[in-house]
This record gives sequence, structure tokens and C-alpha cells, in this order.
Amino acid sequence: MLSAIGPFSIDMYLPGFPAIAADLHTTVAHVALSLSSFFIGISAGQLLYGPLLDRYGRKRPLYIGLSVYLLASIGCALCTSVDALIALRLVQAIGGCAGMVASRAMVRDLFPVKENAKIFSLLMLVIGVSPIIAPTLGGYVTAAFGWHYIFIILTIMSALILAAVHFALPESRKPDLTVSLLPAPIIKGFLSVFKEPQFYTYAFTGAIAAAGLYAYISGSPHVFMELYKVTERQYGWIFAGIALGLITCSQLNIFLLRRFKSEQIIRVALFCQTLAGITLVLGTAFHLLGLFSTIFFILIFLSCQGFVFPNSAALSMAPFSRNAGTASALMGGIQLAVGALTSGIVSVLTNSTALPMAGVMASCALLSFCILLAGRKVIRYNATLLEVQEESAEMISTS
Repeated sequence: MLSAIGPFSIDMYLPGFPAIAADLHTTVAHVALSLSSFFIGISAGQLLYGPLLDRYGRKRPLYIGLSVYLLASIGCALCTSVDALIALRLVQAIGGCAGMVASRAMVRDLFPVKENAKIFSLLMLVIGVSPIIAPTLGGYVTAAFGWHYIFIILTIMSALILAAVHFALPESRKPDLTVSLLPAPIIKGFLSVFKEPQFYTYAFTGAIAAAGLYAYISGSPHVFMELYKVTERQYGWIFAGIALGLITCSQLNIFLLRRFKSEQIIRVALFCQTLAGITLVLGTAFHLLGLFSTIFFILIFLSCQGFVFPNSAALSMAPFSRNAGTASALMGGIQLAVGALTSGIVSVLTNSTALPMAGVMASCALLSFCILLAGRKVIRYNATLLEVQEESAEMISTS
């Protein structure tokens, strides 16, 4: 439930974009900036919660974050201007990201490193269910009651999750008062995590690959509802079908991990994602794709994300135990910061075609694949250098 807060907050109001724009006397592109502000808030907020989760345990920061989210959701339901909505979505994100950071840190708390990729795949099942339920539910709610009720539902959900945290969630890490909350030690802690080659390679690989997903989320309401003229309910079903592909691949990843390493799976998945992205761009640019073929190539592209996310998350978090909260926050912050940038780019470039969305998606996949290849070389070089140093030290001690 904690890990689903972010996806639900993003996906549920997407079908309501045209209704929000009409009610607040603005454009769909302007409403999409509330999605960008959410990404900014959720990326910056994760950096805030990382040290708090390491110092005070997992539950106390969750109480604060979920309370902020609940109050901001009420504010969104009462909005009468698009600028107020954009600002309150920023606050809502800062509260809600506590659950996302805590859930990843608790995976590292409770399970052995070799099990992390499998657990993240199972977590992906929970995260992936929300894009199936949320847009479909959002479409029906918008059509029947209006877009304001979407945020009322999010308010009720956050209240239920807050109660579940208090009564049902065990504390997975005791408070560590040696973790400083002063700016200098916090920055030093983030830098120590960031300097680890395995972290920055897979954190950026996963973040930029995920940015293709955020480009789709930001651009799909315009592409499907305005260009292809599907209804809010039809959009919800399209979104759900594509999300089902992502979920299926995330669960297939569990079985592949029995035979292959995470490093092997993520490399093949990114290669396939890059090919799907390039095909989508070329087909869009030369007007070769219709509604169903566009859905098909987006499905292939985002299904690959079901392999990329769990493996990149597990490989990023593997070197850390004591400061898992900081590592989780930095990984999530990078991912959502890149997501905010790409969703903003798609919003700014929006025109009468699907090319801005497709172009950003393909660029993200290609860049992510290149970062993976380059980063793997750095990791191998550092591993070889460490082996040489250990052998030299052993020879010196023996002599």
C-alpha cells in the first residue's frame, strides 16, 4: 500500500485532464504541469526522508508524510484554479513519497541481498496493479461525479494507509541517533552512496529507463484522448492493458532470476526497449501507425520496464545496509527528478502529433542502454583494480 501511493496519485487523475482543463478554464498542457510539479515534489521529498528514516526508524517519518499527503489531497479536491492545483500537487508529493522510500528501505532491512531482486519484482506487482485500477477508476469517477472526487478518494485511501501503518506495520529498523540531520553530514552521506560505481550505474540506468514511462504518462492523455479521440473510460482500459504487460514481465523476472543474473536480464531488456522506442518514433514520424499499432509498440516498450526496475533497484541497493534509507532516497530522488524533467519536456513540446511523447521515450531508452554499457566497464575496472590491490597487500604481508 505504501509503495502504491505514488503510482495511484499519478495515474488516477490522468483521465480527468480534459475535465480539469475545462472546469479550470485552461488547457490540458497546462494541467499536465501539475504532473510535473508532483514529480518535482516526490523527487525532492525523497532526499528529505532518507536521513529521517535512518535516524528515527521507518514508522515515525511515515506518520508525518502521510498526514501531509492527506491534507494536500483535501486541498486538491477543493481547488478552483490550475495554479493552486499545481502547487498542492507539489505538497501532496512531498508527503506521499515517504511511503515509497520506506517500502524500498524495508526490503533491504528484511531480506538478504540475493533475494532483493525477487522481492522488488513482487513489489512491482503491487505497484503495477495501481496503473490497472487507478486510471480505469479515475475515468469512471470523472464521468459519473467529476474530477474533484478523485482527490476525495485519494484522501480516504491515505487515511486507511495511515491507520494500517499504525496498527499493522512492524518497525523494521530501530532508531539510530548516530545518524546526523545536520546539512554537512547528510550531504556527506549522500555523496558516499553516490560515489559507489555500482550505485550510480544502476541508479541512473533505472532512472532514465523509467523516465520513458513518465514521458508516456505525461503525454498519453493528449495522444489518446485528443489525437485518437478515445473517451475517458476507453483511455482507462488502454492504460490498464499496457500496465498489465509491465506487471506480467515483472513477475516473469522472478523465474528468469533462477537461470540468469540481474546484470544479464537488464542488458537484454534495455536493448529490446531501445528497439521498440526507435520503431515507435519512426512509425509516428512517417505516419505509419494507427491507434492499435501505437498501443502495441508502447506495450512492448513499457513491458521491458518490468525487467529493468526490479533488477536496477536491487543492484543499486546491494552495497548498502546501515544507510539503506539514504540509498533508497537518493535512488528514488534521481528517478523522479529525471521523470519530472521528461514529463515537463513532453508537456512543453506537445503538438498535434504523438512525436514528442514517442521521441522522449526512445531517447530515454537509448541513453539508459548507453549508461549501462559504460557503467559496467567502470565496475569491472574497479573490481580488477581491487583484486590487484588485495593481491599486492597479501604479497607484502607474506614477505
